[in-house]
Amino acid sequence: MVAGGREGVRPGSPPSRVSQAQEQDPESPSLGKRPGPWPPRVGLGMEPQRADVDHSPKLAGNWAKRTGFRSTASSESLPTYSTDAEIGNADYGKPAAPPPLPKPPGYANKARAFDLEAGPPPVPTTSTAATNGNNLNVRLSEKIKRPPAQQPPDALPPASTPSPSVVPSERKGLDTDKNTVVLPKSGQAKPEPVRIQRELEPDLVSQSQDADEATVKSSHLKYELRETPGLFFLILYAIQHYLSIIGSLILIPLVIVPAMNGSNEDTAKLVSTVLLVSGISTLLHSLFGSRLPLVQGASFVYLAPVLTIIFSNEVSATSKNRFKDTMRELQGAMIVAAIFQLILGYSGLMSVLLRMINPVVVAPTVAAVGLAFFPYGFTVVGTCVEIGLPQILVIVLFALHLRKISIFGNRFFQVYAVPLGLATTWAYAFLLTEIGLYNYKGCDMKAMGSHIKNERCQRHIYTMQHCRTDVSDALKTSAWFRFPYPFQWGVPTFHFKTAAVMIVASIIASVDSVGTYHGISLLVASKAPTPNVVSRGIGLEGLTSLLAGLWGTGTGMTTLTENVHTVAVTKVGSRRAVEFGAYILIVLSFIGKVGGFVASIPQVIVAGLLCFIWTLLVALGLSNLRYSETGSSRNMIIVGLSLFLSLSIPSYFQQHVKGHNNQLEKQFQPYAIGENGPIQTGVHAINFFLNTVFSMHMVIAFIVALILDNTVPGSRQERGTYIWSRSGPARTEPAVVKDYGLPFGISRFFSWARWVGL
Repeated sequence: MVAGGREGVRPGSPPSRVSQAQEQDPESPSLGKRPGPWPPRVGLGMEPQRADVDHSPKLAGNWAKRTGFRSTASSESLPTYSTDAEIGNADYGKPAAPPPLPKPPGYANKARAFDLEAGPPPVPTTSTAATNGNNLNVRLSEKIKRPPAQQPPDALPPASTPSPSVVPSERKGLDTDKNTVVLPKSGQAKPEPVRIQRELEPDLVSQSQDADEATVKSSHLKYELRETPGLFFLILYAIQHYLSIIGSLILIPLVIVPAMNGSNEDTAKLVSTVLLVSGISTLLHSLFGSRLPLVQGASFVYLAPVLTIIFSNEVSATSKNRFKDTMRELQGAMIVAAIFQLILGYSGLMSVLLRMINPVVVAPTVAAVGLAFFPYGFTVVGTCVEIGLPQILVIVLFALHLRKISIFGNRFFQVYAVPLGLATTWAYAFLLTEIGLYNYKGCDMKAMGSHIKNERCQRHIYTMQHCRTDVSDALKTSAWFRFPYPFQWGVPTFHFKTAAVMIVASIIASVDSVGTYHGISLLVASKAPTPNVVSRGIGLEGLTSLLAGLWGTGTGMTTLTENVHTVAVTKVGSRRAVEFGAYILIVLSFIGKVGGFVASIPQVIVAGLLCFIWTLLVALGLSNLRYSETGSSRNMIIVGLSLFLSLSIPSYFQQHVKGHNNQLEKQFQPYAIGENGPIQTGVHAINFFLNTVFSMHMVIAFIVALILDNTVPGSRQERGTYIWSRSGPARTEPAVVKDYGLPFGISRFFSWARWVGL
């Protein structure tokens, strides 16, 4: 018997903190438990010992001291996650405590044996804390470590503030709706924003081991951000990554060059230029931008503004060399917009705008980018429906119906849906051409147009132009070697109205990139990037768009939204694979036949591919809503109204187009608005700017969603507010520094510019 009337307290044992905690919580699962070793191993469950019929104090004490095992014959509960509040103070050699009080409902069902690789066992859920301001459930970011053996008991945290526990989800990968952060009854914990991919670190990690290196690999990724595959797999995954988004890399030149009356040779040259600038931009972004595995390419965000500039009255009236004159106009506008985006990022202004950019804003904005081209899609597919329609059906078959078929561990058809669909349909169209389905006796392909006097041939001209695979001679006429160089189309021309339109497009591109940064970081990184890293990435995109303006790609070079889908499908998040693929793009850009081969793709097949890619873009945009409460009437109305007005308002402006638009092909008529819209102020430049901006679907969606989301009351959880890592703590976390820190120690030269570092 010792002071206080308590038996079994050996000298030097910790104060009776447990008894106080048990008095506060009579349903404490630790009541009646035989104690484990002292000091306790925080975070370790205890594997039950075989039945000890004799209840030998010596045997029980030895096992308890060495392993924490407890007898199964003394009414003990199943193993649970122990904390310092659950450690008893009885001597190991004394008899077991009285039987435990009844457990909370469902408690025993949640207990399980401890597995070192699976992390601590779960405890009952009492409340859920959400990150990103939503119901996206998370795991703890801070790693649980065993206290040092020499640490005195007094240094342990008080029993009233235990750490939150985590109930792991049974679903892997991105489905983490079951993961919850538990707040104990005896106190409240404020969880930090954390990542959903990392498993909890095993408790028995050496104190000298780097916590980042000890993190268990994500179960849904083959290679994480900083991992480098072997040479063979590095090449394989690099090719795989770029083939999966090949449509987004090469198809824009096949749309804009025919609109500028360019030749097949011009298309081949522009494809080579896009490949070169895309490779350089990807390398720069991987090293000095966000440092995430993101391919930079010609973005569809710029396609609608580019088409509007192409069909403006002044540019389209050029008769001398329309293609080069139009390219110089696009170059000048792109250079001005790139400088604006560069200032937006590197000035730190973007980190301020992030407060207003949330999933409810990003979702309709990105979705409207894909929806904007519905007049182009099936309008061109219908020009040769016997080829265009099978193209769409084949891609849908590969991407959806056959998506779960694995070959050598990879979902072959889902990953390569676009290139497989292209190859299959192109071979089918080539077969139709070779068997003479589009041969008409007496009709010569080379004598098309006004030189054809045979009325029967004139009726078949349209079909022959759009269905035959031998219309283009780009592959035959293209050189084997070609080096794209800056100002290859001539000296850029600068006009206020076209530059202003491109600046608006660069803002939308930045919003698109914000959503992509956040989405890809959830897949591959330890934590979300800081606002400074996001600003640095946007500034770098301004620099790469400046390169696009100097080389003359026609559009800006920004982050492709399809990156999120590619990483999720291929399960490869290594930035080394993306960098190696960028080198491959640069090499291919010097081979002229590659550009000629791409330029030879028939227009109807291009339209079929674009129908799927734009559909994917819409889906990826709307997928941002998973961070918010999608069932909220507030969010549903904001998103629905944004999408509806993004289709309705541009349609109103396009109905007022008059003049030369009737001479254009149907798919291009909506973009011939320029000065011909309903807004007429007497100043042609202002007319062009306002009519063009309000005829762009993505701009209307962005404006409506931005205003409503930031004025209509709603909680952070309901809005799904993006949670970015805080710069101060991020600088002290090795994992975050390695994920987002600039290489070669460059950050120390920019300590005065916090938007360049972390």
